[in-house]
Amino acid sequence: LTSAGASENPSVTLFREYLRIDTVHPKPDYDAAIQFLERVGTDLGLTCQKVEVCQGRVVLVLTWPGTNPRLRSILLNSHTDVVPVFEEHWTYPPFEAVKDSQGNIYARGAQDMKCVSIQYLEAIRRLKAEGKSFARTIHLSFVPDEEVGGHKGMVMFLQRPEFKALNVGFALDEGLASPSDTYSVFYGEKSPWWIKVKCTGSPGHGSRFITNTAAEKLHKVITSFLAFRESEKQRLKSNTSLTLGDVTSLNLTMLEGGVSFNVVPSEMAVGFDVRIPPTVDLKAFEEQVAAWCQAAGDGVTYEFHQKCMDQQITSTEESDPWWKAFSGPTCGPTAHPGLTVLPHPQAGYPALGFSPMNRTPVLLHDHNEFLNEDVFLRGIDIYARLLPALASVPPLPAES
Repeated sequence: LTSAGASENPSVTLFREYLRIDTVHPKPDYDAAIQFLERVGTDLGLTCQKVEVCQGRVVLVLTWPGTNPRLRSILLNSHTDVVPVFEEHWTYPPFEAVKDSQGNIYARGAQDMKCVSIQYLEAIRRLKAEGKSFARTIHLSFVPDEEVGGHKGMVMFLQRPEFKALNVGFALDEGLASPSDTYSVFYGEKSPWWIKVKCTGSPGHGSRFITNTAAEKLHKVITSFLAFRESEKQRLKSNTSLTLGDVTSLNLTMLEGGVSFNVVPSEMAVGFDVRIPPTVDLKAFEEQVAAWCQAAGDGVTYEFHQKCMDQQITSTEESDPWWKAFSGPTCGPTAHPGLTVLPHPQAGYPALGFSPMNRTPVLLHDHNEFLNEDVFLRGIDIYARLLPALASVPPLPAES
């Protein structure tokens, strides 16, 4: 196993340093992440702005001013937090950024999405070293709490005057790894719905056949939801032209209830994470949810812990200036954007989800998350071609 030796590319060393900052929920060390990113930004001559959107939740914005500040800007967004780990399932400690003999770097956040944050910064380092400058301003936003719904992160930041002042015209955000040679590009967002269904019923002693129990109703609810999950899974499997972005994904993620082995509980609850493509009628889908709950019996209610109603998609027409600027640099000999709908929420400007990781298994939120250093470095090359193209999109009709 290698440590950062004299031969390691400094971009890789920086990436591994960022991975070692423990920003895992439930207690992410955001201060250390912000300090690190601010240090890199200052080193690159970028201006730094910190926006505390609520107590203990800071959005960091690093800015490379363009030569024409009247034009709308490019926003490069990434989040600083990572999801929890089950350390016993990891080959290497998840916050040590161990690099094996193949150059695979193992750490939570290696794919989701600390790689992209550093790739943005290192592409800018290269462009600045080459003396480049562009018409459009480039902002980098580093947001907290994305992995817990973004309510105390991007969601609050979008409401702030500091965000409006960024004057965003186009944004890049995270995508997914792709096991094939092609890179995945996401042009729309699935609407995330987090639904909690509560079932109430008759309590009693665990030795008796109590009627009308919460558990029986919960069983019916789960059966209905998971039957729908199975039908969407089969639809994806049987139609090769469909991708994950075209179907509704649904997972049972939480179960609650019970006080003792010998007591029939009066209340039980189940939580589902549902991601709905922009092509689905959201009103009709909610009616379906209500029908499943109603069919399970009386005393069954549902509530939303997240309910995104935004169904915007970004144009991928050849005539669209942003798409044209994006697709040129990414369509090199190995990169063919695989258009898919992204599982996340947008803010009324065109945005694409793109993490330049091909020939890489999708391991976000999984054990042994890793990224190969060569794939990571190729990503910097891609952004170093992509950013000039985007930041040089000529004035649009609305800007002149």
